[in-house]
Amino acid sequence: MPTQSPVESPADLVARLRATFRTGRTKDLDWRTGQLTRLRALLTEHGDELAEALHADLGKSRTESYRTEIDFTIREIDHTLEHLADWLRPEPAPVPAQLAAAGATAHTVLDPLGVVLVIAPWNYPAQLLLAPVVGALASGNCVVAKPSELAAATSAAVARLLPRYLDTDAVAVVEGAVPETTALLEQRFDHIFYTGNGTVGRIVMAAAARHLTPVTLELGGKSPAFVDRDTDLKTVAARLASGKFLNAGQTCVAPDYVLTDPETGAALADALAGAVESLFGSDPATHAEYGRIVNARHFDRLVGLLDSGRTVTGGVHDRETRYIAPTVLADVSPDSPVMGEEIFGPILPIVTVDGLDAAIDFVNDRDKPLALYAFTGSDAVRDRLLAETSSGGVGLGLPLAHLTVSDLPFGGVGESGMGSYHGPYSIETFSHRKAVLDTPLG
Repeated sequence: MPTQSPVESPADLVARLRATFRTGRTKDLDWRTGQLTRLRALLTEHGDELAEALHADLGKSRTESYRTEIDFTIREIDHTLEHLADWLRPEPAPVPAQLAAAGATAHTVLDPLGVVLVIAPWNYPAQLLLAPVVGALASGNCVVAKPSELAAATSAAVARLLPRYLDTDAVAVVEGAVPETTALLEQRFDHIFYTGNGTVGRIVMAAAARHLTPVTLELGGKSPAFVDRDTDLKTVAARLASGKFLNAGQTCVAPDYVLTDPETGAALADALAGAVESLFGSDPATHAEYGRIVNARHFDRLVGLLDSGRTVTGGVHDRETRYIAPTVLADVSPDSPVMGEEIFGPILPIVTVDGLDAAIDFVNDRDKPLALYAFTGSDAVRDRLLAETSSGGVGLGLPLAHLTVSDLPFGGVGESGMGSYHGPYSIETFSHRKAVLDTPLG
């Protein structure tokens, strides 16, 4: 089987994959399921190798690497394999009476798009590369996978392993940094799937516009967590801390800040300090399940945010090891530096407002977030938050977990992104739903 040449130009690479697509072999259901099965084998047979790479890049433990990256992707593959044939079945559509009288019928079919580009970020460098690839392959496409250069060990592992398992006439990995990504974006793809920040998202969208290429942008933003008064703060704090400090806070849907009333905020701050100690002990730097910041640049950026409020717990940091302790800040002003950007690190500010009305206004005065979380026992509060705010997704009572539901779409809105994927929504993203009207001649 031919393999990608190490000196193959982006133009030649895309042309080679497009030639494969035009043979029609990637449209075959057996080819699609075969590729997914082989990708699953890669993850099961080389999971420990990927886990070691994730530890080198982000200090992730083996447990966290499997739970949030390797096993997560395996579950996505298994769910897709179980349902793919059903998802791909033509869907009938009603026709007007005049056409029906002539015997006409209508339906839609899902066509693969062609050659797609998947550009992954560094924070979950295996999952956020391979889960979109699952959808692209399941939809019958050829794929160029671009792992993040900031997660160099994981990038190298994926680049080494994927060609050993997948059809190299249809799937290619391109490593590199800005020059390599820029060169790829100069090519005409049939879809571009990008996960990362809004600044680069705009560059991707501008490049795609030159070829009228559709894009999916999985971005981020400041995802708020509203904590209502009279909630079980010990439970709330435990769930907030677990969601926030996973991967040292480097999660696009991590709770970015807490909104609550002043009295609840004071009690919650103490509860969060206790929750952090319960999770990571008195010295999180020595805890096997607590990760590290990806590089010195992000470390320095995060350290610059630590003075944005009163430190309730944490604040300790060490540049040599890229360690920043799980940190909770109280008395945080909406105008403080930590509220001016997506934190993307282990700092959780508490911002106090005068009740639900003010909290809703606070959220709506800012860019639409990727997720909104609410901790409340009131159906009326839940209903108002759902009806009166806009976000990519909502988690009621538990952060992050909506990502694990394969039949829920995952994606942003406004500044937090466009388009969605996971489960059947990946098939919709990487396919064209084609309308077919069949009218008999006789």
